[in-house]
Amino acid sequence: MKLGFLTAAFPDLSLEEVAAWAASEGFETLEIACWPAAGGERRRYAGVSHVDVESFDPEAVLGLLGRHGLEISSLAYYPNNLHPDDDQREAANTHLLKVVDAAARLGVATVGTFVGNDKNRPYPANLERFREIWPPLVAHAEERGVLIAIENCPMIFSWDEWPGGNNLAATPAAWDDMFEAIPSASFGLNLDPSHLVWQMIDYERVVYDYADRIFHVHAKDMEIRRDGLYRRGVTSLGMGWQTPRLPGLGEVRWDRFIAALYAVGYDSYISIEHEDRAFEGDVDLVKRGFLVARNALRPLIV
Repeated sequence: MKLGFLTAAFPDLSLEEVAAWAASEGFETLEIACWPAAGGERRRYAGVSHVDVESFDPEAVLGLLGRHGLEISSLAYYPNNLHPDDDQREAANTHLLKVVDAAARLGVATVGTFVGNDKNRPYPANLERFREIWPPLVAHAEERGVLIAIENCPMIFSWDEWPGGNNLAATPAAWDDMFEAIPSASFGLNLDPSHLVWQMIDYERVVYDYADRIFHVHAKDMEIRRDGLYRRGVTSLGMGWQTPRLPGLGEVRWDRFIAALYAVGYDSYISIEHEDRAFEGDVDLVKRGFLVARNALRPLIV
């Protein structure tokens, strides 16, 4: 396995600056943020463009990373691909296709993204829209030899994302429906155990049950605030009691999770995703957070 991180936590650094620091601290890979360079998305840890997929030189990007001894684990773009607004949904999926094309030009195997969701529609209605919208997106990737890795985050972190969240692909039941609708071997998971913790889903079992669909792994942790859970209950869907943390600072048993990955033969990338408010505010604090995560994971990743 190889350890790296998602570059979205460094919105004010260039790719050159991120790569130089990553290499100096022993990271081996980067998951490169590829939101539209023109901006537009204001969600935390989104809207960052370290590679402008509409205007970039593949040789320059690969040369930059090569000078620092780094690989690209995936290109990253996580919008709401099933947005209820037609224009926003079309813009997101048009850009996703450009990210896929960029991955093919760079020789990168994987693009990480969301499925999306309309938080105000019931699950069956969203699943029906998924069946209409997503097959052409996956076909585009498959034709270019690129894997689509869907992160399993429900995207329910704030009241404007409640009650249904902005990502359909949060549970084994949803994955089964997705993979039945799109059986392509180019369509799988960017698995993040933190999102399973607060849903009370066994993340070790998930690894064994979906081994052949795990294309990429996100390393993020989750702290459950028991006082918030006591006051709000599970029907609040995490509001006020689920707190994203860096690996080693939450409730994921990383030794057990990574042991399961080894057991099923996963021998690819682990990408730290930094969304820990205790380690943000300035670049040095963000870097410190990544080093906390590195030190927690490095003994398990060889």
